[in-house]
Amino acid sequence: MTNQIKNRYEIVYLFDVENGNPNGDPDAGNMPRIDPETNFGIVTDVCLKRKVRNYVDMKFNNKSPNRIYIREKSILNNIHKEAYDANGIKLSGQ
Repeated sequence: MTNQIKNRYEIVYLFDVENGNPNGDPDAGNMPRIDPETNFGIVTDVCLKRKVRNYVDMKFNNKSPNRIYIREKSILNNIHKEAYDANGIKLSGQ
């Protein structure tokens, strides 16, 4: 691979939510995740990744080269088949 990441980047993603639930906990009836010591809301890394994926999907309309591999309600085998077909790769048994 020739396009290796040569530098490390740190990103700060700030957002403010009032009277909302930016990251519900499914194990607690979708109640907001809250730090018990500060009573501030907690947003997990998984939630942030989902927000970035949704933004990229919305901005680029799921078009190559900005397609997201892991998407909501998607079947990965169908995505694999699209990639194989686009590259002329035949699966064994076809």
